[in-house]
Amino acid sequence: MSASSFANLMSTMEADAGAFSMVLPDDWLQGRTAFGGLSAALCWEAAQRSGEALPPLRSAQFAFVGPAGGRLRIAPTLLRRGKSAAFYSVDLHGDEVLAVRGLLCFGAGRASQLHHVDLPAPAVPGPEEGPTYFEPSDQRRFLQHFDSRLAAGARPMTPGAKPDMVVWLKHRDAATPPTLAPLIALADALPPAAVIQFQPGGGPISTMTWSIDVLSDAPRSASGWWLVRSTAQTAVDGYSAQDMTVWDDQGAPVLAMRQTVAIFA
Repeated sequence: MSASSFANLMSTMEADAGAFSMVLPDDWLQGRTAFGGLSAALCWEAAQRSGEALPPLRSAQFAFVGPAGGRLRIAPTLLRRGKSAAFYSVDLHGDEVLAVRGLLCFGAGRASQLHHVDLPAPAVPGPEEGPTYFEPSDQRRFLQHFDSRLAAGARPMTPGAKPDMVVWLKHRDAATPPTLAPLIALADALPPAAVIQFQPGGGPISTMTWSIDVLSDAPRSASGWWLVRSTAQTAVDGYSAQDMTVWDDQGAPVLAMRQTVAIFA
């Protein structure tokens, strides 16, 4: 299939008996499945379309329990709605089999005497100065939708290097809607940081869980570029735990994240 923009992709979601359904075009796949960031973005989008007027997303947790391939069905369920907060569970099925289970917490802003932000962006060159990060030989088809620039750290399969990478990312489509969905998708476009220490030839990897804290009511990047850092703290017994952070193009933190990754190498 020809490449489809993120906006066009989202427009194919159709209401389906209290849920939503769609078939992903080939260019948004990672092998035979949607990549984790896109699956999480679809869960957020389904909650937004559920009919509730929701406040901003504050936190979300996703468990990737199986491949999200074929016809997708995304079913949001309102768990509780209070004065300022709403909790949703969202199940994403691929070909009738559960692929992703999400728990999303939405919360309205409130006046507070506290204001503390201590998550500075690393001092790195701008996106116009760095080399392209994604290699043309990379077989993950969804990467064609993202532009990338290596800002600091190492590339995959650099044994002995610290498992840490800082990369500028943006959607290639300038008409990507200014919602949280494309940012969630972009935030998971990098490979896990543990692949930096892989020997040449690598091996399979699979994200198992992903938690996201959203640090801004409405994240925006005037240039479209976002700075993403991924650092593996551990890679033991076939599993890696990693921290991830996203800053906007002005250096303001917008997402703080954590993943558990299965390693088959």
